[in-house]
Amino acid sequence: MSTEIETAPRPEEHPIAPSLRMDRIPHIWCPTCGIGTIVKCFATALGVAGVDLDKTAIVSGIGCTGRVAGYMNLDAFHATHGRAIPFATGLKLGRPELEVVVFSGDGDLSGIGGNHFIHAARRNMDLLVILVNNFIYGMTGGQNAPTTPETARSSTMPVGNIEHPFNLPHLAASCGATFVSRWTCLHIRRLTKCIRTALGRKGFRLIEVIAPCSTLYSRLNRLGSGLDLLKFYHDNSEIKHGADTRELDIAYQDHFICGNFIDEERPTFLDQMNAHYEKTLGDRYVPMQPEGGWIHE
Repeated sequence: MSTEIETAPRPEEHPIAPSLRMDRIPHIWCPTCGIGTIVKCFATALGVAGVDLDKTAIVSGIGCTGRVAGYMNLDAFHATHGRAIPFATGLKLGRPELEVVVFSGDGDLSGIGGNHFIHAARRNMDLLVILVNNFIYGMTGGQNAPTTPETARSSTMPVGNIEHPFNLPHLAASCGATFVSRWTCLHIRRLTKCIRTALGRKGFRLIEVIAPCSTLYSRLNRLGSGLDLLKFYHDNSEIKHGADTRELDIAYQDHFICGNFIDEERPTFLDQMNAHYEKTLGDRYVPMQPEGGWIHE
């Protein structure tokens, strides 16, 4: 009698598995939260674009989206609140050969991190910024965010927001970003294609992704489930490539515009720095080399 134990054939590896730390799955995000979908789009884009995962790093801040760095099979920083972009800037300057991606939320990047955001765009720092906008501080209790639409409720403005929110694509564009897009987590194929395209560009690149926060934003505003918000995105979003970013304000539960708005070339911060110092210092200047460290003759 045979003592061999028959084992079921192992399922084929999921196409995005190489980009994820599968030992940390399942994730911690709420049901119908859009962040998991956006991570899937990002992981798919990495595979389709043929990105070298050993030459790619991800930096996240604090908040629900800030947990993304811990799930990606990439070298990662989980930075302090609002400091994802300066951490990423230092990493890019020290290891210029890396593709550095900032993946965080609207509160983290446009609230406490807003000053870093505008100056990284102004300098045209070579970073891809994927900003998940759910219109609220989700992890810390539903406080009003710089992106909360006027009249929308939050835990700190329970009778409605009176502040005008940021138009993030226009903010980035007016500061000098060379690639600016906005999608929702409903636009899976378009978002994946957009991320793939952005990975092939240089300079400060912003992709804003609208996503539902069904636990706090939706509940505080009685908007139904995350699925109800996805239906709202379907019925009320208009794709308008090349739109004037001044027209991209988002009003509470109103029609809004998605698309690819800016895609242009401009010297990055490192390009300008190297060109300037080589011109002024000549042979005395030694630019930062791949793999880090200053290489001297």
